[in-house]
Amino acid sequence: MWISHEENAAAPGKRLRFKTTTDASEKQVIDAMQKIASHIKNPSKFSKASKLAIQLIQAGSIKETTSDYFFALLEAGMSSLTSCNDPSLRADYHSLFSAAQDIDECLNKKQQNLLTVWTIRAVWANDLFTDDSFVFSKATGRIKEAISALPVATKDDDMDEAAALKDETEAVNADAQENASTESRAEEEEPDPFGLDALISNAPKKEDKSKGKKANNRKEDDEERRRFLKSQRVALILCLETAAKRYKTPWCQTSIDILAKHAFDNVARFTSGQRGAIGKLWASIREQQTRRKQGKSVSGKLDVNGFEYLQQKYSTEKISIRRAVGGSGDRKSQQWLG
Repeated sequence: MWISHEENAAAPGKRLRFKTTTDASEKQVIDAMQKIASHIKNPSKFSKASKLAIQLIQAGSIKETTSDYFFALLEAGMSSLTSCNDPSLRADYHSLFSAAQDIDECLNKKQQNLLTVWTIRAVWANDLFTDDSFVFSKATGRIKEAISALPVATKDDDMDEAAALKDETEAVNADAQENASTESRAEEEEPDPFGLDALISNAPKKEDKSKGKKANNRKEDDEERRRFLKSQRVALILCLETAAKRYKTPWCQTSIDILAKHAFDNVARFTSGQRGAIGKLWASIREQQTRRKQGKSVSGKLDVNGFEYLQQKYSTEKISIRRAVGGSGDRKSQQWLG
């Protein structure tokens, strides 16, 4: 039976009961992003929250005016850097950060850098858990390209790493001593005993202010570059460790051999502790290769102790757009991270 337009409009249906994302106002979209962000950091709610976030991307809701709110959502999802590689969450993280590539142009430079690092962890590293040889090979190829793109590590990078791997209690004790010393000096010295500070103008000239602003911008850019490189190296080390743990799977071995050799050939692009871990990995691979050539049995287990040690140290850090380290970090950590 033919139904008129009027009758059809009156007929009950999903279109009349539900409001699509594309029909929502900007305020409603922002409210939705904030609500998702409040839930996505909870592992038990991540699956559902990430699917809603993907729907926002697919609906075209991420624009310059809403991108900061959506980035905060992604940041909440990565509040724990280890969750994205949890077996029960890997597929959902992979889907979310694969979809997030479509909003890259809406983000500022710092946000793009963080999205790049999170993509290495949530997409590339998770591709290494695949049972598909093509996907695995493609992932190792991406990792090789990223390693080649790293600059050679400097002495400053090594010093930053050394500072990062110090015992946390030393930093806490040092901070406590410094605070006590500051309080002591404050008690001894009266800041302005004659009340003259308000009468004396120490404001720099306009030209000096301009020069200072440019210098600060250059310093901030340099700090952001160093922070980005450090985070990239850490994420790529995670990928190398993840790949190495797949060595027991025969069809993975050739790709891992090539990847580890490439990392070893480019070891100068990593920091001191990372160079040591890569060296041990390559040595154990060569040992496995020698045993195979001699017809001896191989365990398929590589030396990843160096990687595991580094990951244990790195796992306490929370990368943030507002500061380099999350709540577990201290002020010194913020300094070496930029």
